[in-house]
This record gives sequence, structure tokens and C-alpha cells, in this order.
Amino acid sequence: MNSIVSEKLTMVPGDISKEGLGLQDSDLREEILSQVDVIVNLAATTNFDERYDVALGLNTMGAKYVMSFAKLCVKLEVLVHVSTAYVWGEKAGLLPEHPCLMGKSLNGTPGLDIETEIRIANEEVRRLRSEQASEAAITLALKDFGLKRASIYGWPNTYVFTKAMGEMLIGEHRRNLPVVILRPAIITSTYKEPFPGWVEGIRTIDSVAVGYGKGKLTFFLCDVEAIVDIVPADMVVNAIIAAMVAHANEPGEVIYQVGSSVRNPVRYNDLHDYGFRYFTRKPWINKDGKPVTVHKCTVMSSMDSFRRYMTLRYLLLLKGLELVNIAFCKYFEGTYTDLNRKIKFVMRLVELYRPYLFFKGVFDDLNTEKLRIAVRETTTEADMFYFDPKIIDWEDYFINTHISGVVKYVFK
Repeated sequence: MNSIVSEKLTMVPGDISKEGLGLQDSDLREEILSQVDVIVNLAATTNFDERYDVALGLNTMGAKYVMSFAKLCVKLEVLVHVSTAYVWGEKAGLLPEHPCLMGKSLNGTPGLDIETEIRIANEEVRRLRSEQASEAAITLALKDFGLKRASIYGWPNTYVFTKAMGEMLIGEHRRNLPVVILRPAIITSTYKEPFPGWVEGIRTIDSVAVGYGKGKLTFFLCDVEAIVDIVPADMVVNAIIAAMVAHANEPGEVIYQVGSSVRNPVRYNDLHDYGFRYFTRKPWINKDGKPVTVHKCTVMSSMDSFRRYMTLRYLLLLKGLELVNIAFCKYFEGTYTDLNRKIKFVMRLVELYRPYLFFKGVFDDLNTEKLRIAVRETTTEADMFYFDPKIIDWEDYFINTHISGVVKYVFK
């Protein structure tokens, strides 16, 4: 994949969290401003509990700085900003392709102001440093601070909150710039191009596949009947290309939600079945050269059942270990600290992913369907730019393409 990319792209160092995108070479900057005709902004941090100051810099102000740079490009025909369908937070029902309006929260709480968010994030950094907190302590505090700020206004995590604010800034300041906001759902491995099953890094549902295939995941928390909205990466790319062509030199803003929940839904129960069938047929070989046997996971369908499980299986043990550790003059301090850390990590992870494990929304894609129709009617190359989820046979895709790709490119 790297060789394909190197043949097609020229890499330029920069930083979207800075005005002017951090371009140091003035001649290069002028060359870009005079020649670029399309900008696609994919840069973001997708960490659900990123440091608040970092997420604001990349996902919120980065969107503004890219747009400001785009306005200076004399040949620019369109700016495509890639956001996320989950700017809708935990909303249920049919979620339309509507813009995020400046200052409008998801839960009706008034007072959302982006400049204020940036100011208080910077103040929190200065306060922590003035108290001589360690970098690790500052990072953890700013992660918690971001989750708190997101929760105040109705978003479940820092990632989607800062992405929503990025959309707000684009809508507020775009003026006559032709802008496309493209909101993918959960992006998975490629369907066909550049080859089936290509994926890089562990993302979202792939971490579950890794844990399950290696025999480390024996239970799972979700609503098994909930729809998990996924879309292969190459379909997202094709939608971007189609939108670029359709809206070149057309002042205005249009939003496309790219997913599968409306036209070809797949449920968590399906994913559980596909994973079991794949790893039963092709078990992972562990470092000792032995095949890992997988079993059907125990599925917990509510947070209450999960908390009961954690209490009976781990928290009572932790409490007992704490008392024994005290009685034996902290002889078991290392064991107690390690178990406590692991339990806190699991509980934090579950809270971060909870909104998506019990998600009740589906993403309307009426605009995206109109774009698909336009591609079919106006080009003879429609088969090359496929992004209709209806063509996917999910059973075949997961068993023969996606999980195989995760095993090949992600498993270590």
C-alpha cells in the first residue's frame, strides 16, 4: 500500500492546528495557494477520550484553519470536510443530513460557545502546570475534562463533541465557498479497492475481533438487536470523489451521511455469529504454535448486568485483596494496584463505547442516495465509483473479506 501511495502523492509537512496550516516554506505555500483546486480535510484525532486541548486544536480549530486556507486558494473548486455521522451523539430514530448549528447543543443546554471552550481548556492546562502536575497527570485530567465538557452539552465523548464544533465553524464562516461535509459511520476494511480487506491499525469493531480471535474476549456487552452502522473504507473514498465532482464551483454547503443503517442494516448479533464461524473454521495460532479455540460469547444486554458481573467477578475480589493487603502491611500492594488499574481501564473503556453498543439511531442518507443516482446517470464509470451499501452481502464480506483482512494486517 505504501508504494501505491508514494507514486500518487507528494507529502508536505504541516500542522492543521495552526493558522496557515503550519507551512514554513513561503514559496511552497504560495505554490499550493496558486495551484490547488480541491481540498479534502481528513485530518483528525479519533480517540474518544483525547486530551481536550488536543481534540479542540485538531477537530475544531483545525476545521476552521483548513477552511481559512481554502479561501486563499485562487483556483479552489470545492472543500470536502470529512466529519462523522456520530455528531448526532446518542440521538435515536432517523437522523437527517442536517447541519450542526453554531452554539446549538444536543440536549438543549444553552451557552455553548467555542471560544469559551478553547479558553477554559487552555486555563485548565495552565492551572495543572502551575501545580507542577506530571505530564501523565495532565493528560488524564484533560481527558476527563473533555468528557465532562462534552456531557454538559449532550455529546457522549470528546471526539464527536469537537467534530460537531468543527462543523459549526465551517457552517458559520464558509461564506460563498463550495463546501461538502461528509459524515461516514463506522469505517471498516475495504470492499474491493485497492484490494479486498485492506485495513491499517486497530479501529472500533476490529479491537473486538482481535480480542475474540485470540481467546481473550469471553463476554460482550451490547444490545444484540441494535444496528451497527458500518461502511467499507473504499466506499467512503468513492463518495468523497463523487461529491467533489458534483459540487465543484457550486457555492453552498451540502451534507452527506455515508453508512448502511438505512439501506442495508447489520446487527451486533450478526457480527457475533460471523466472528464465531470464522475463528472456528480458521483458528488463530498463538505464539506457542497452538490453535486458539473460541466459544460463543456471553452477551450482556444492559449496563446493569455488566455491573453485576464486574462486581461478582472482580470488584469483590479487589475489595478482599485490599483488606488482605492492609492486614499484611501492603505485602500484596503490587498485585492490588495492577488489578485495580485493569478494572478501572475496563470500566472506562465500557463507558466510552456504551453509546455505540446500545445505539438506537439510523442515519438518513437521502442526499447520498441522490448523489448515487446522479453518478449512475451522468457517468459511464459508475461501477468504478461504487458506494451503495445495498451491494454488500454482509455474511460474505465479514467472513471472507473483513475478518481475513484484520487477521492479515492487524493481528500480531
